[in-house]
Amino acid sequence: MAKPKTAAKKTAAKPKAAAAKKPVAKTKVVASKKPAATVKSVAAPAKTKKVEKKGIFDGFFAKKYDADESILNIFKKPSLYGALIGELIGTLLLTLVMFSLSLFGIYNTAIYAFAFIAITVAVFAFSGAHLNPLITAGMMATRRISVIRGTLYILVQVIGAMLGLALFNAFYNQGGEFASMAVPTLTKITEDSFGLVSIVELVGAILIGFFFARALAYKRSVFTFAAVVAGGLIAATLIGFFVSYAFLGLSNNFVFNPAIAFAHQIFPTAGADFGEIFGGICSALAAYAIFPAVGGIIGFYVADFAGALSGEEK
Repeated sequence: MAKPKTAAKKTAAKPKAAAAKKPVAKTKVVASKKPAATVKSVAAPAKTKKVEKKGIFDGFFAKKYDADESILNIFKKPSLYGALIGELIGTLLLTLVMFSLSLFGIYNTAIYAFAFIAITVAVFAFSGAHLNPLITAGMMATRRISVIRGTLYILVQVIGAMLGLALFNAFYNQGGEFASMAVPTLTKITEDSFGLVSIVELVGAILIGFFFARALAYKRSVFTFAAVVAGGLIAATLIGFFVSYAFLGLSNNFVFNPAIAFAHQIFPTAGADFGEIFGGICSALAAYAIFPAVGGIIGFYVADFAGALSGEEK
């Protein structure tokens, strides 16, 4: 009877062994598509960036030219030389036109304006057509151009005016006895007339600087820009002429362009002594160069001040 028990034990053990050897089926864990329950967190309100109100004069004295421009790299820019050539040729032509038309008096102001517009349009793409040291002084003071660029502009403007005078004299001298008119010159400044001449130059320069600064708002249309600048020049010339002639009893006493004033040979070459000559040079320099430069700067700042008050975009 023992055998059957053993057999039963053996047969009972087999399924256990078989069950032990049977590989356990790998269960594939399928990620549930149902999103896991997220804990709702109340997001903190986004911090709103405080927008500071800009004042009307913010950026009034900021640089408005290429910040990288300096004396170390400006001479590496080919555009600089094109600008200098434009200022040289433009001032030369302007001097020739002014000397030629001044032979016939104030009645040719309109013709001068048309010539001025043509010259401005021709050289605007090169340099912005300053053609006048008082304009360049205003551009530098309001930080529209760098000091080094402005200094170079003024230098070539003076050279251009001198070349214009030399060319005019060459034509004039060729006429010889046929030349029926004298080369125009400015009235010599005296102690009595110095203040009057300086005031006329200052006021005229303020007008020209103001008109040029306002014309920059229309520089996308070169003709409009040139017309506005020419309008300012005509206004300054007419006011200068009538104030000088009718109220002050002066004539040939203003130019509103220091470069062309130098071409008019404003500096005295003779005098009783060195002190008189030096005093005459200082008076001429102040009346025809320093006062116009100051006037140009004032004109630019008045235009910018008015633009800031009116909310004009800088």
